[in-house]
Amino acid sequence: MAKFLKGNDLNAELEKIFEDAEYNIILISPYIKLHDRYKSSLLTKLENYDLEITVLFGKNEDDMSKSMKQEDFDFFKQFPNIEIRYEKRLHAKYYANETKAILTSMNLYGFSQNNNIEAGILMERTPKGTFTGSNTLDYETWDYFERVLQQAELLFEKRPIYNKKKNILSSKKYLNSKIETDKLSEFFNDKSYKKVFKKSTHKKKNRNTDNIKSKTGYCIRTGNEITFNIEKPMQYEAFKMWNKYKNPEFPEKYCHFSGELSNGETSVNRPILNKNWKKAKDIFKL
Repeated sequence: MAKFLKGNDLNAELEKIFEDAEYNIILISPYIKLHDRYKSSLLTKLENYDLEITVLFGKNEDDMSKSMKQEDFDFFKQFPNIEIRYEKRLHAKYYANETKAILTSMNLYGFSQNNNIEAGILMERTPKGTFTGSNTLDYETWDYFERVLQQAELLFEKRPIYNKKKNILSSKKYLNSKIETDKLSEFFNDKSYKKVFKKSTHKKKNRNTDNIKSKTGYCIRTGNEITFNIEKPMQYEAFKMWNKYKNPEFPEKYCHFSGELSNGETSVNRPILNKNWKKAKDIFKL
């Protein structure tokens, strides 16, 4: 059975797809920025450990955060049974649970839902439709998007863990969930890392760092080897500690250029010992 949707009816039916889901929710949208009403609907499923959520987004290959913000990723990753995939060519929008699906022009994006003229087709499986053939459109649509999902890059996967059944009459018990794949946290952490260091080192803008080659440097807090970059002279774990206070003048332990002990003479604003500055400048064209 197919039904044409527009305006508020489209938004309402999409909300029902979330609310009525028991085993599956499929969200396929190039751009994702969840409206509060959809967040509320999805949160009612937070303790349904058997419900599998699949999210596919796309576009903006050079900066995926333009297609899905970190706040939405953080919202999704709290669910116990979820995967998030990426397809740079994605333009279609499709939302489904185990019995209903909407093929639509509307992105899962608050602005689209509030401001754009959008339309969609609701497809619903019924027992009668299985015999009459009216469920065919839904099956064909799902088969197509299943292939799209299989070919998309897996960025995040979290699966529930249950205790083993002692006998055939025992019901399984949810223990916890395990993250199997997580490329998105690394992406957003690195983006945050760059953003904070860019702000804290704004006085260095006159330095020419365009010609820095990818050579070895050293973390000014741990001494571990990292890529030489005076704009990011710490490895990420050390940066997280520094980021609590964000003091660019805080004395650090090592020289970013040589890795030798600096006895507090280096900092985020001065990652290289004075005695090594000329040599670093010549080698890295600073």
